[in-house]
Amino acid sequence: MSLAEGAFVPSPNLPPPAESLLFSPLPLGPVTAPNRVWLPAMVTWLSNDEGVVTDDVTRRYVRYARGGAGTIVLEAMGIRDVNSGPLMRIGHDRYVPGLRELVSRMKDAGAGLVMPQVIDFLKIARRDPARALARLEVKYPGCSGWTEEELSRRLSPREWRDYAFGYRQQIEDLSVAEIDSLPGLFAAAARRAREAGFDGVELHFAHAYTMSSFLSRTNQRGDDYGGSLENRARICLRAIEAARAAVGRDFCLGLRLLGEDSIDGGSTVDDAAWFATAFARAGVDFISVSRGGRFEDAKRPAVGEAAYPYTGHSGLMCMPTFKYPDAHNLYLPSAIRASVRAAGFHAPVVGAGRINTYPVAESALQQGHCDLVGMARGLLADPDWPRKLRAGQADKVHYCKYNNVCEALDRKHLPVTCQLWMKLPEGGRHPPEDW
Repeated sequence: MSLAEGAFVPSPNLPPPAESLLFSPLPLGPVTAPNRVWLPAMVTWLSNDEGVVTDDVTRRYVRYARGGAGTIVLEAMGIRDVNSGPLMRIGHDRYVPGLRELVSRMKDAGAGLVMPQVIDFLKIARRDPARALARLEVKYPGCSGWTEEELSRRLSPREWRDYAFGYRQQIEDLSVAEIDSLPGLFAAAARRAREAGFDGVELHFAHAYTMSSFLSRTNQRGDDYGGSLENRARICLRAIEAARAAVGRDFCLGLRLLGEDSIDGGSTVDDAAWFATAFARAGVDFISVSRGGRFEDAKRPAVGEAAYPYTGHSGLMCMPTFKYPDAHNLYLPSAIRASVRAAGFHAPVVGAGRINTYPVAESALQQGHCDLVGMARGLLADPDWPRKLRAGQADKVHYCKYNNVCEALDRKHLPVTCQLWMKLPEGGRHPPEDW
């Protein structure tokens, strides 16, 4: 059954966790998840400027593996071999040995599937008003003396945005040749994921980044990559085709998709349902659904900082706080799954967004709103959530408080930790071993 926003009600009389859907296996194309607890990609900022697997990265993900989640999606890894701060990368073959060792360590620690999320992102600069004005002086002599009101009125919308928020590349800036390079970049990343021993790979088509920007209704391109749903989906379908050719049918290939942009003029759940059905037709093995996280409504950054796409309403909808009800975003995977099933496809759908207790998780599955339950913040708070629940120890779980302390750290590119263990030994850099 489909679901309206805010209408979710847990089912009564649920079975004990050991007999539940939540802790039953589920095929994902050529592989099988041992249970339906899904850890979505959540950037840790525990790598370094080289983007390699560090000891801190290994410790964090081995800890997750010990906790018993059925599928662990490693944080977004850049598919280009470019400097991107302490974000993990998979844009060159030299990253494969370190990733292979990480996978091996995780497999020794737990039985869950392990796969990376691979991402492309456009260029972005820190806000530097003085530098921006110096460039604008060429076109607008004397503009350095204008007030911000004058600047907002006399500059073009794009010029004002780049002055006020910092330069940010858009998909409209890309040449066709640059677009044509994207499928190969995703295919090469998927190939490396297979060579490293991962169980699958997730293509990142969500939030504020390149591929989601093509899918969005905000896409203003006037060629074959903008306008209609078919055109907006074109480069994503090409990336899926290229990645599948690189890894074969016996390797799990899925994607993360926005259920809606949650911005004015952005894509809706109807768009997402159409896209998801097209992607299922193209043969993806799962569809993980998120929401929002867009640049268009981000708050103005401080001077010297870059815009962060989770500071506006769309960011709040991506990571709803304690002020919102459980399963706040579940209506999105519910509608998407219904559309995919109606079209005759069976790609499992992952739902997420304030799912943190057994009654909510099991009910979401039993009511048919999703096939797997994603919980990023919940498993950050307590990686042993699956193990404890299955053992009937719900009272021992350290439940996420949804204060988004982790999100505030992510915004500053600091190691992402949880407020529940920040004051513990080692400064709370990692979940305790005896959590």
